[in-house]
Amino acid sequence: MSDKKPVIRTDAPAPEGYEGEGFFATKLSSVIGMARKFSLWPLPFATSCCGIEFMATLNPTYDASRFGMERNSFSPRQADMLMVCGTISKKLGPVLKEVYTQMAEPKWVVAVGACASSGGIFDSYSVLQGIDKIIPVDVYVPGCPPRPEQIIEGVMQVQALAESESIRRRDMPEYQKLLDSYNISN
Repeated sequence: MSDKKPVIRTDAPAPEGYEGEGFFATKLSSVIGMARKFSLWPLPFATSCCGIEFMATLNPTYDASRFGMERNSFSPRQADMLMVCGTISKKLGPVLKEVYTQMAEPKWVVAVGACASSGGIFDSYSVLQGIDKIIPVDVYVPGCPPRPEQIIEGVMQVQALAESESIRRRDMPEYQKLLDSYNISN
């Protein structure tokens, strides 16, 4: 048995603020942004090979839990990051849109792979040529299928959005216009 004590990493940088003996003061939006960044709950919507690559990001080799994604959510009401991995048929489009509308704000969408981003090699009448035709997308992860490292990079981009996003952005008229353009009521 080893006498070594476990190392606890606390290297997340503190938000900007004022500190002194026994106190730390900062903006509420900075604290909320930091909490959102490190507590993303992904909802995998995996339909094909990109889903297998997403599953690989959760294994110990890539360890997505380092990014606060410890818990995958399989209920849209408990998730804040929709990971669309794979081919979406036009028949499946309304289901995807319903899943998106059931998610609580704030929510982010990641289009994983060529099929979710642009229809991929399936340029046919039955395949949706990109999920951005039915729901807004925040991050596109290229590849067919993308490597787990690329998916992790996409998650890190969502983290940057979550950390820097204003608390009130979702209440702005511009955001409501975006949702209206997709026929989604807030």
